[in-house]
Amino acid sequence: MSIILTQEQEQFIQAKLQTGKYSTAQEILEFAFRLLDEYEQADSDWINSVREKIDAAIAVSEHTPPVDGKTFVNQIFEQFKHARSRQE
Repeated sequence: MSIILTQEQEQFIQAKLQTGKYSTAQEILEFAFRLLDEYEQADSDWINSVREKIDAAIAVSEHTPPVDGKTFVNQIFEQFKHARSRQE
């Protein structure tokens, strides 16, 4: 496989090589691919975690009686009032 790099990509690689941290362009690309793989895995893990939380919330909601929005907001206001009165 051969790839064509933009001038900016070539300059980036050359700058990294000049730091002495990397020996070859291949080493830089291997590191970049490893980071890309880790990023995609973390993204996939996050998506799966969110899906599990949504599924759990749906399961709980199926066994919880509905609450109308006005009641819910009033309950939150009451909790804030109670918390504020404890601070004073």
